Amino acid sequence: MNKVHNNKAWWLVLPVFLLVAFSAIVPMMTVVNYSVQDIFDASTRFFVGTDWYKQVLQDTRLHDSLLRQFVFSSCVLLIEIPLGIAIALSMPTQGRWTSVCLIVLAIPLLIPWNVVGTIWQIFGRADIGLLGWSLNALGVDYNYASNTMDAWVTVLVMDVWHWTSLVALLCYSGLRAIPDVYYQAARIDRASPWAVFRHIQLPKMKSVLLIAVLLRFMDSFMIYTEPFVLTGGGPGNATTFLSQTLTQMAVGQFDLGPAAAFSLVYFLIILLVSWLFYTAMTHADQNR
Repeated sequence: MNKVHNNKAWWLVLPVFLLVAFSAIVPMMTVVNYSVQDIFDASTRFFVGTDWYKQVLQDTRLHDSLLRQFVFSSCVLLIEIPLGIAIALSMPTQGRWTSVCLIVLAIPLLIPWNVVGTIWQIFGRADIGLLGWSLNALGVDYNYASNTMDAWVTVLVMDVWHWTSLVALLCYSGLRAIPDVYYQAARIDRASPWAVFRHIQLPKMKSVLLIAVLLRFMDSFMIYTEPFVLTGGGPGNATTFLSQTLTQMAVGQFDLGPAAAFSLVYFLIILLVSWLFYTAMTHADQNR
């Protein structure tokens, strides 16, 4: 029996392809074009090949920012993933408190990024901020504007406060999707809470945990607005991450060629690490 192929369905997909082409592919090709040229003005430019890539890869600013970015993203994942799982496990499964918990968790996610930075900028000030004043009253010499460690911890805690809710909500959705028969079988076998978590809840949350890890890594690796508003990248360059270095190069110094090469390297790093995360987690799931 011959199958009938209806190619009219491609017309339904065509608008998506056009949207992706104009919103992603065309800008990407423009960046690639800029990365191989030395641009002086709108009408004066020279082809330089891979010179900008060689310069960017040897730039110590890129190396320092990349190290800070990896340390920050690693800390974010090590804190937010376990904390989000713990919050999801402690949430009620039914009743009015379930709705209350979901609303409270959603509040930080609804606040714009620049507002988050402003809130924590005021919150951490020693003169008028509740956090800064309280720590100084307890004898802790806290000043995120002049102390590198204080700035790091403040930016990290700010990100944890802002985005742990996303991990918790994803994990909660994964937990709610587990059929009750699994828990009934565990009660019959008199399984401990740790055994239930290890053999039932954690395996069933693998898919949402993969999404949570990828989303949080990509977002933390591209963080810009919150630390820029809070510390401006300081003190010194202590909280200057890759996105801020790229912005300074493109907008502040107007080095479009090196900035374009830098942005492509930045994109490839995110793509590579995300692929490594995805491959590792999917292989671990298949080997169980």
